[in-house]
Amino acid sequence: MARALHRLPARKVEALTKPGLHNDGGGLYLQISPGGSKSWKYRYTIQGRVRDMGLGALAEVSLAEARDLAAQNRKLAKRGIDPLAQRQQERAAKALEAARAITFRDMAAMYIDGRRASWRSAKHALQWEATLKTYAFPIFGQLPVQEVDTALVMKALEPIWREKTATAGRVRERVEAILDAAKARGFREGENPARWRGHLQNLLPKPSSITKVRHHPALPFTEVGAFMTAVRAQPGQSARALELVILTATRTSEALGARWAEFDLEQGIWTIPADRIKAGREHRIPLAAPVMALLRNLLEERVDEFVFPGGKKGRPLSNMALISLLHRMGRRDIVPHGFRSTFRDWAAEMTPFSRDVAEMALAHAIENKVEAAYRRGDLLVKRQKLMAAWAAYCFRVQQPSIVRLVLAS
Repeated sequence: MARALHRLPARKVEALTKPGLHNDGGGLYLQISPGGSKSWKYRYTIQGRVRDMGLGALAEVSLAEARDLAAQNRKLAKRGIDPLAQRQQERAAKALEAARAITFRDMAAMYIDGRRASWRSAKHALQWEATLKTYAFPIFGQLPVQEVDTALVMKALEPIWREKTATAGRVRERVEAILDAAKARGFREGENPARWRGHLQNLLPKPSSITKVRHHPALPFTEVGAFMTAVRAQPGQSARALELVILTATRTSEALGARWAEFDLEQGIWTIPADRIKAGREHRIPLAAPVMALLRNLLEERVDEFVFPGGKKGRPLSNMALISLLHRMGRRDIVPHGFRSTFRDWAAEMTPFSRDVAEMALAHAIENKVEAAYRRGDLLVKRQKLMAAWAAYCFRVQQPSIVRLVLAS
């Protein structure tokens, strides 16, 4: 015989205070805690196992509502369906549906925030944000990340693929990374519409087929001696900064951002911290005698933490200062960064130093991951000889006929 239902009158539900379970019938119980709080519980048996299912607090679920919920769950249990498992599935489905409603813009923000700490500088995050804001967000930024498809990705890329190929390539890579992250989080399913290999490569021309590699205009190494003579004749901080760039084969930003604290003039070592190096690892530069003399002269006039302070307090000299210097010297055909190529060409053609030594002098990252994992040293002793030879060469005005430099091993 079926158990009687609706055993608890509404007035009794309100009046009861004794802790424990109070049976309303049909598996529905009013549960009163030792502290006096009241809630509903549905007790049922499924596959021989007794289970309890909370239905909510009395303050939120009335007696009538609790009885309706119990009736619905009794029907499920009668059909062999576990009400608790069913509820968990429904909640998971709703959570997934809500998660999939996250927009591409929101997912991009999550991705960038998650990667920000591992990137070399805040500038990298700003570059991501800028390219996405300009090219991706106007097309599908407000759409759910699940709805971003190949047609939308193509709509963002096609207008800039030929005219701004390098930028378009970065946009594609960034969209691909964000969509991969969305899939990993369960916010989308299916293939990545921004994937190049086996997908977009069938729809867009290969970047190398429509763009030419553009190198920084560089001075031939045979002219560097005469050029250095001209630079040393120029007054001002810009000329001294360009001297340091050339003699140490550093990037312009590394030389201009140099702080006195980075230099050990007793040991003749300049240590650039990892956060100022493109490769993301600390770089030691052996200082040749002419560089030491240059720095000691600058030290006598020190007014700031920066070796080359700019017009604004706490800021170094700007890159445009070196460009302007070259223009004043009538050399619009070269740029400061090109002197790294000048150094590299000289090292390859005029010296017996190995490729590894020259590449290490330029602070280039080791592309081979296995080799990078095992290499611990930075070839400092060999680089001391290389940089001393380069400094000597920079102060030698070459004749039309080039005499191959012979270096002591």
